[in-house]
Amino acid sequence: MNEPVFVETPVEPTSVHPLVSCRLVGARVAIDADATVKADVEVCRGRITAIKTTGLSASNGSSIRPAQSQPTIDLSGYLLLPGLINVHDHLEFNLFPRLGQGPYLNFEDWARDVYHPLESPVREQLLVPKPVRLWWGTIKNLLSGVTTVCHHNAAIPRALVRRFPIRVMNRYGWAHSLAFGEDIRKAFRSTPPGRPFIIHLAEGTDERSREEIFRLDHLKALRANTVVVHGVGLDKVGQQLLAKRGSGLIWCPTSNIFTLGKTLDAREIEQHKNVALGSDSALTGKGDLLDEIRYAHDEARLDPERIYSLVTESAARVLQLIKGEGTIRLGGIADFLAVSDTGDRPCSRLTQMTTRDLEALIVGGKPKLLSPTAAGRWPSTGLDKFEVIRVGNIERLIHAPLQKLLQTTRMHLGEEVFLAGKRVS
Repeated sequence: MNEPVFVETPVEPTSVHPLVSCRLVGARVAIDADATVKADVEVCRGRITAIKTTGLSASNGSSIRPAQSQPTIDLSGYLLLPGLINVHDHLEFNLFPRLGQGPYLNFEDWARDVYHPLESPVREQLLVPKPVRLWWGTIKNLLSGVTTVCHHNAAIPRALVRRFPIRVMNRYGWAHSLAFGEDIRKAFRSTPPGRPFIIHLAEGTDERSREEIFRLDHLKALRANTVVVHGVGLDKVGQQLLAKRGSGLIWCPTSNIFTLGKTLDAREIEQHKNVALGSDSALTGKGDLLDEIRYAHDEARLDPERIYSLVTESAARVLQLIKGEGTIRLGGIADFLAVSDTGDRPCSRLTQMTTRDLEALIVGGKPKLLSPTAAGRWPSTGLDKFEVIRVGNIERLIHAPLQKLLQTTRMHLGEEVFLAGKRVS
C-alpha cells in the first residue's frame, strides 16, 4: 500500500465534536506552576470565555457567549492543568524501536550506523504508510498530555493535520541540520514572519559539533527567532553567543543520553531564558514527554516550577505561540489536561504524572482522550467516535481511528505493535 493511495482513501477522519460550548465545573484550576483556584471554566468556540470562582468571577467581555444549552461536565476531584507543549518530535518515527549502540561522537555517526533501509527493522517500518505513522506520532503525544506538538520534518499536508486529535504546529522555518540541510540561508530567510526557525545544532561532543553555532552565526541564521535543538556540544563561548543572539534552545535529555552519552546539565539549562523540553522520537528518546519531565526532575534535579515552564509558558515562547497555549487564561485556547487531584501544587503534580494519571485531554474545548471514569462524566453525544486503546494495562478512550490504524500497521509489523516502546492494542 503506497502513500498516495492511502491519502486518497484515508482512514476515517476525526469529525467535529458537537461540544462547541461547555462548562467544566468543580475542578481545581492551575493558574500557574504554584497557584490554583477552585473554579468553573466556560468554553465557547475553542476559547476560554469565563473563569468563575466562589465569590469571584472573570469574563473576557467578548460578544461570544456560550449557548443556553451548553453541556456541563463535573470535574470535581480533578486538577485542571494547561495542555502540555512538546517542542520537538519526529512524528513518523514513533513506531520504531530505539536504534543504535552509542555513545556516538555526533548524530551523523549515529545516522550512518542505524539507517539501513533495506534491512530489518527499518525496512518493515518504512513500509507502514507515512500518514499512518504520523497518526501514531500524534497518539503518542495525546497519551502523554500533549495538546500542541512541533514536528521537525517536512510540512504535513493541512488536510491531514486537521484530522489529528492534537494540534500539530505547521507554520515555521526549519532545516534538519548543517550537515543534512541544503541552503541554510534560504531556509532561514523563507521562515514566515513571527515564526521560529528550527534546526538541529551541536548534536555531538566533538570539535565539529562545538563549532556549528559559529558557522550558523556566520550564515546570519542565528537570530532571536532561531531555535537550536539539542546544543549538547556548545562550549562556554557557544552558550554565550546563543544567549547574546536571544535564540531559543530545545532540550531532549533522554535522546541525548542514548545517542551521545551526555546532555546539558541543570546549570546550563538554568542560564537560558528561552529553553523548552522536547521528547524527540522513539528512534532515540526514552518514550514521551512525561519521560523527559521525569528525567528533568529525578536526574537533572531541576526545580519543579522550572520544569512546569519548560512544557507550558516557556515552550510557547520558544515556538512563538501567541494564542494562550501553555496557560489557562481568559481568551486563551481551551487546551486542558485533567488528573486526579492529590492536593499538590500544579508543578509538583506534573513532575509525578504518568500516563495512568491522565484522566482527560481537551483540545480547543473538545475532549480527545478520556479515561473510562472520566467518560462517564461526559455527555454520550459525540463519544461514538471514540475508540479504546490499551497501552500495557492502561485503557483509554481516544478520538482517533484506532482500529483502521492498527489494521494497516499490522500488515507490515505483525500483530504486536509498539508505540514509543509500549505495546498497544
